[in-house]
Amino acid sequence: MKKNKETPSLANRLTSLLHDYLLQNHPDLLIALQEDHRLTHYLRSKVDSVQELCETLLAENRPPYVIEALCLEELTRDLRPSRFEYVRLLLEEEFEGDYLLMKNSGILTYEVINLIGACEPIFEVFAFGEENEESRELKYAVMGMIAEYLER
Repeated sequence: MKKNKETPSLANRLTSLLHDYLLQNHPDLLIALQEDHRLTHYLRSKVDSVQELCETLLAENRPPYVIEALCLEELTRDLRPSRFEYVRLLLEEEFEGDYLLMKNSGILTYEVINLIGACEPIFEVFAFGEENEESRELKYAVMGMIAEYLER
C-alpha cells in the first residue's frame, strides 16, 4: 500500500484486522503460514491488494470504520466460508459430547484442523463455498467423515 499520511495506520489496522480474522476463522491457515514463515508476507500482500479500494474510499472521505469494514470484506472474500468454522459448528451441534471433551481438554482447535484435513476430499467434491455451505448432502458427508474420525 502506498504510504501517505493516512495509509500507514490504515495498512497497520487492516493487517491487524486480517490477522484477527484468520485467528478466529482460519487458524489452520494461520498455523500453516507461520510454520512456513510466510505470515508477514501473506498479510502484507493481502493488504496491498486492497490499496486501490482504500485510496478510493479515502478520497470519498468515508469514515474510518466504513473504510475498514469494506476493505476487510474484500480482504476476506476468498476466505469465506470458513471450513474451520463449518466443521467446528457441525461438531458442536451434532457431536456435542465429543466437542465438549475436546474443548475442555484444550485440543479442539487441533482436532478441528485434523478434521478439515480428513474432510478435504469432500470439500473439493462439493466445491465448498458460500453458494453450497447449506447443502444437506455436504452436511451429511462431513458428518459421516467426522463420525469415522471419532471412531478411530
